Amino acid sequence: MTHRFKLGHWIAGVLAGLTVLLVIAVALFDWNRLKPFIDDKMSQAIGRPFAIRGDLSLAWRRDPALGGWHAWLPWPQFTARDIAIGNPPWASRPQFATLQSLRFELAPLPLFAHRIDVPTLQLVQPAVDLERDRQGRASWTFTLPQGGAPSAWKLELGAIGFDRGTVTLDDAQTASRLTVTVTPLQGAIPYDQIVAQQSQSAREHVGQAMGATAKKALAPTDQSDTAVGQHGAADYMFGWHAEGRYKGAPVKGDGRTGGVLALRGGGSPFPLQADVQLGRSRVALVGTLTDPLELGALDLRLWLSGPSMATLYPYTGVTLPDTPPYATEGHLQATLDSTRGNHFSYRHFHGRVGDSDIGGDVAFDTGGARPKLSGTLRSRLLRFADLGVLVGADSSAHKQQRGDATPQPPDKLLPVEPFRTDRWRAMDADVGFSGERIVRDKAVPLDALQTHIVMDAGKLTLEPLRFGLAGGQVQGALRLDGGKAPMQGRLDLSARHLKLKQLFPNVQTMRSSLGEINGEVQLGAQGNSVAALAGSADGQVRLVMNDGAISKTLLETAGLNVGNIVIGKLFGDQTVQINCAAADLGARNGLFDVRLFVFDTPDALVNMDGTVDMGSEKLDLTVKPHTKGLRVFSLRSPLYVRGTLKHPDVGVQKGPLLARGAGAVALGVVAAPAAALLALVVPSQDRNEGDNTCRATLQALGRKNAGSR
Repeated sequence: MTHRFKLGHWIAGVLAGLTVLLVIAVALFDWNRLKPFIDDKMSQAIGRPFAIRGDLSLAWRRDPALGGWHAWLPWPQFTARDIAIGNPPWASRPQFATLQSLRFELAPLPLFAHRIDVPTLQLVQPAVDLERDRQGRASWTFTLPQGGAPSAWKLELGAIGFDRGTVTLDDAQTASRLTVTVTPLQGAIPYDQIVAQQSQSAREHVGQAMGATAKKALAPTDQSDTAVGQHGAADYMFGWHAEGRYKGAPVKGDGRTGGVLALRGGGSPFPLQADVQLGRSRVALVGTLTDPLELGALDLRLWLSGPSMATLYPYTGVTLPDTPPYATEGHLQATLDSTRGNHFSYRHFHGRVGDSDIGGDVAFDTGGARPKLSGTLRSRLLRFADLGVLVGADSSAHKQQRGDATPQPPDKLLPVEPFRTDRWRAMDADVGFSGERIVRDKAVPLDALQTHIVMDAGKLTLEPLRFGLAGGQVQGALRLDGGKAPMQGRLDLSARHLKLKQLFPNVQTMRSSLGEINGEVQLGAQGNSVAALAGSADGQVRLVMNDGAISKTLLETAGLNVGNIVIGKLFGDQTVQINCAAADLGARNGLFDVRLFVFDTPDALVNMDGTVDMGSEKLDLTVKPHTKGLRVFSLRSPLYVRGTLKHPDVGVQKGPLLARGAGAVALGVVAAPAAALLALVVPSQDRNEGDNTCRATLQALGRKNAGSR
């Protein structure tokens, strides 16, 4: 037993002695003698020239942070100075990257299991030049050796630390040239402090650019500042500055990061912060990156602002509509996967678009045949003027601000700005939108707008398209096929039970009215702008109004330019009671033919015929008033309506006055569509709100038409 005990001690002593001798040998070994070997093997491994041009040394250190017996075990720490990694032959610069030094620790025990365990890797003053040519060759793409048996060794990196450094990007494919410099902060800054500073800065910028209302819209909510309150996030250690051009647009920005990026799970979330002016848009973010080896776990508070949402498309690839100036704030989370596609979610965002509020939750996925945007949008108050930008109906000044290069002709009323159908084909969408209230200046508010927006392979549909108006309902669908050239369009709308007393609440004579407006629009067209679509329209427009009133001032307030001039010629400034007004217009290739247009007053029956050419926007109409009985009517001669939609010319036709009662013959010619319009009178009768004066008028027109045959 004593012999075995002595033998065990002897073996342990020998092993300890060998270990000490090994440690001494390793410590005294001149590691520079291995540089040619290391350079050669690394060059073969990465397919690029690799050289340690400075000293290669080894030191031993213990890490108390490990705890337990591991804290007493010395770890080898290698330092390689003046490292250079070459570029491929086609690149304009010889070096891809240089390092003043590279320091890394090596865990000894895992080597016995063929694992190269590097707990920390420290990059000291790195300088990296990224380059891509017009053929798509990128200097950051390494050609690794092909074939051969897989290596029995496995490399495991724990965390990467870095120092001051520079990164440059020269990308010929995207017209991007950027320089990013990284410098240490004077002292560590707590994560929560930077979150608060960035939140305040972003909201102050929005207030300066868009006013106090927009700033208030970005006020903190229950899900805002706390959404990125990552427990355990490291302090900010470095600042960075970027300047240059990205995708042709000027870029300038600053930000902060942490000092050590944990590559394995369980490490502290890596803090990120940025505030960048990208062209005419501003992007600010603050948050964390966790588990970068799994390419996921981006958790950020994101602020976006600019002259139009459409300006983000070149940088993000997300097709967004042209809008007034906007600002949003929300919670961005991302999972990045180069094989299965990336997923981004912008949750609980809120903000302003023009004078309207906007909010909701959206997601963007790149894993399908085409990227897809999905989600829900909400607005409590939507200004009607903000919707005009969607079809190019905004002012020339704002067009210039948001970068539109299509000037609106001075003699044209309908927008000529083309739709960006190429962007429609670049991605799909499935988004629900609801607006509680829509306000149009000097007009009645709309309410409860609801639509479902679907974009599939360039086909855009808004179905259903539904909103409340003046106590009634307007609903239908809009379909635009941007996959065809020219674009094909279809609009189907029906208006039911629009109450006149709610449609014109400020008109005294309307307040006791029981009248309604009912109508239908069925149009198909082709063209890449509103003007082109209207100029090629085929279909019909029908409208019936009963028991109302009309005046020049009322039509002027409603924005009906031609109508207020005509009524002014007929009745002056007085308000005129309307028993019935009915219209039936047929369209063919943009030429709208007035099949029936009549309104009946206590003193006169007025009808109109002629055409409106929406292609040229030219008017060719004749208005014929007919007096009733012996009542005095100020004008009994026909009116002509010429000119264009934007500049109408209304005057009295030369010739004899119309005789009283002559309307019976004239209206008999144009009254054929009267029976079709009777269907629009039925809804009022179904609700038991008394006799509808339009029914009697249209039935009388039908009888006169029958008698004239």
